[in-house]
Order: sequence, then C-alpha cells, then structure tokens
Amino acid sequence: MMRQNKLFNKTRISLALWYAGVMGLILSLLGSGVYKAISHAHWISLDNELESVAGTLHDGLELKLRQPGKIEPIIGELLPNLCLIGTSCISDRFNSQRHILSAVDQGNYYARLYDTSGRLIAIAGDYPEGLPQSLNTEPWQTLNTSSNNIYHQISFSLHTQTREDWGYFQVGRSLQDFEDYLGRVKLILLLGLPTSLIFVAIASWWLAGLAMQPIYRSYQQIEQFTADAAHELRTPLAAMQATVESSLLVDLKQQEAKNILTTIERENKRLIQLVGDLLWLARMDRKTIPLRRQLCCLNDLVDDLVEELESLAIANQITLTSQIKINKPLNVSGDCDQLYRLVYNLIVNAIQYTPSTGQVMVILERDDRYALIKVQDTGIGIAPEHQKKIFDRFYRVHSDRSRSTGGSGLGLAIAKSIAGSHSSQLSVRSELGQGSTFIFQLPLAIALK
Repeated sequence: MMRQNKLFNKTRISLALWYAGVMGLILSLLGSGVYKAISHAHWISLDNELESVAGTLHDGLELKLRQPGKIEPIIGELLPNLCLIGTSCISDRFNSQRHILSAVDQGNYYARLYDTSGRLIAIAGDYPEGLPQSLNTEPWQTLNTSSNNIYHQISFSLHTQTREDWGYFQVGRSLQDFEDYLGRVKLILLLGLPTSLIFVAIASWWLAGLAMQPIYRSYQQIEQFTADAAHELRTPLAAMQATVESSLLVDLKQQEAKNILTTIERENKRLIQLVGDLLWLARMDRKTIPLRRQLCCLNDLVDDLVEELESLAIANQITLTSQIKINKPLNVSGDCDQLYRLVYNLIVNAIQYTPSTGQVMVILERDDRYALIKVQDTGIGIAPEHQKKIFDRFYRVHSDRSRSTGGSGLGLAIAKSIAGSHSSQLSVRSELGQGSTFIFQLPLAIALK
C-alpha cells in the first residue's frame, strides 16, 4: 500500500507540474498578447489625438499666414508661449487669454515652425531641451532627447492664404505618461503571473487528485480482484492437493479411492467453473462476446429454469415455484443464452442464501413498456450497507456460507454485466430477516430487427 501511494503521489505531482507548466506558458503568452494589445491600442489613440491636435492648429495657421516664412503676430493666439528663434517670445500679451488649443498649454505638447529651407523659425508650447533641431519631413517621427526622453511628433507642410508654400509645421508630445502607464501594466502582469501560477499550482494539485481518484479506485479494484481471484483459485487447488497427499500416505481401498476421486472431481469442477466465470467477465469487459439478439419468450425461460433447478432446491430443502401473471407469451429482444444465465444466477443465489424449509419464487409480469422478472426468497436478507456492493466481483455478505454452498461471488456480477449489455436494469430490495427480491427489468420487444 505504501509503494502504491508513492506511485500515485508521484503521478499526481507530475500531472500537477505539467498542468501548471502548460498553464504558465499559456498565461505568459496571454499576458504578452494583452500587453501588446494595450500598447497598440494606446499608440493608436495617441496618434489619433496628436493628429487631431496638429490638424486643428494647422488649419487655423493656414488661415492666418500671409507671407512665406513670416510669423504673423496673430499666430500667438493659436500657439501659447510662442518664441521666435534668435529673438524674444512674442506671446506674453496673450498669456491671460484662452488659446484655441488648450492641450498645448497643458505641458504635454510642443510645436515647431520651419521655413521652406528647413530652418527652425519658432517654437511653442512645452518645448523640451535637447530635441534635434534639424528638419525631418516624414509625417510621423519618434525622437529621443539628450536626456533619453522620448517624444512623438507629426509634420505638415504649411501654405499661405494664397496657397503659396510657407514652410513646415510640427507638433509633438512627450511619451512619458504613455511609458509610465505601460510600465504599470507590465508590472501588474509580471507580478500577476507568478501569483496566478501559485493559484494554478494549487488548483492543478487539487484537479490532479480528482482526476486520479477514479484511476486509484480502479487500481484498488484490480488489486482486490487479483487477490480475491488468487484466493478463490487457491482454495480448490489446496483441497485437491491435501486430498492427494493424504491418499498417498495410506493404502486405499476401492471405495476410499472412489471417494477421494469424487472429492477431487468436485473441486476440479468448482475450479473450472471459477476460471470460466473469470474468463467470461473478462470478455464482457472487453466487449468481445457478441450479443446475438433474437426473440426470446420469457414464459418458456422461467418454466425451463424452475424445472432445471428444482433438484437443487430440493437438495437444499427449499420450495422453488414460479408465478406467471400473464396469459400470453411475453417476448423480448436479446441474447437468449445470456438472459438464461442471468436468471439462472439469480435463482441459484436465492437458493444459496435461503435457509432450509424456505421458499424461492420466480415471478414474471409486465407493465406498459417493460417485462419484469422477480426472484423473491425468504432468506436471510441483505443489510442496506451491503446492497450497493453485492454486484461487485467476489463480494459476499456471508463468505463462509457461500463457500460452503459452492458460491464464488461472481454470479451477481455476471448477472449485472449481462443486464448492462442489454440496456436493462437489475436491482434489489431487501431487509434483514425478511428475505430479498431481485428485480430484472427488460424492455419489451415490439419487433425483432
């Protein structure tokens, strides 16, 4: 058991680690995608904002420019903090007025004016130090200052009121707030990933445990089945071995030798039956036993079984009877041999667990959709805690009694397997000391296909 637990714990840890690793990779890729999506969305938003601001200023300037390369005093109404290169600022008198573009006055934007020769004429707004002075006519540019601050700008060509070339106009803004925001997003993602992985690891350990439970139970069932099968096989083999060894030690008379051979034959039959049942169940599990569907008359099936098992019932001093509550043949579609074996096992089980002078009755009836075969006995009954387990292989409520009557604990398991292959139901109703009733419910056959 200790070795088994180590195996399953190791498997559980491996499953949890693999799950956490895969989820970590998925979350990393997802986080990277989220970061890129946010960055792209903000970059587009920034471009649209900058283009809108610059477009508004550009249109306003072109309405006021009269001569190429000349700054008109009225331009100060559009551009706050306007300063001519090489001269003093000319916009002090407009400081108390509201400029057309308030964004330029909020410390985020700057503007530059170039003449047609590419010479910088004027600057406005929150103009940064260390920005390259040379003219770049590309529509969009990203610039670095000497202090490694990043700016984004857009360029337009300017014209006078008469559509003459005036020069160039550039509007830019700092990306510091943009970089700060992305930095916070990146920090959240970087901190969130390991935190998420911790929760994923805990969840994966829990889920791996849930996933392993059916496998663990199946492993325990196989282990128990192997132990039970070995025990059941060993019992008749040990009995035959003991009989043979004792007979070899003495001189046997003819009758004694016959009795010994009879004992060996009985144990050998029991062994053959047990091996046959095990092989049959294994084939049913693998679904290698073909289901030969045909029209089966349950009236004949019940009558034949009661007649066949009457001698076994008499040997156990039990009264075996049948009660058919319908007057016409009751037909179902199924494998007649398997259905015969199912009801056979139910009757034999009832006989084995019914004390002497008891009764076993096989009842055949029907309702609107189903045929019902009930095997009712006056036996010892089954406690509620055992009723869910009696269809398990090798399970016995009273192991000593079933062994004394030749039972192997496989009869009800075989019956349950046959019922499942026919898409029917097999259930039990029982009370301790009041007997048991096994109910086999099978769909009626409308037509044989």
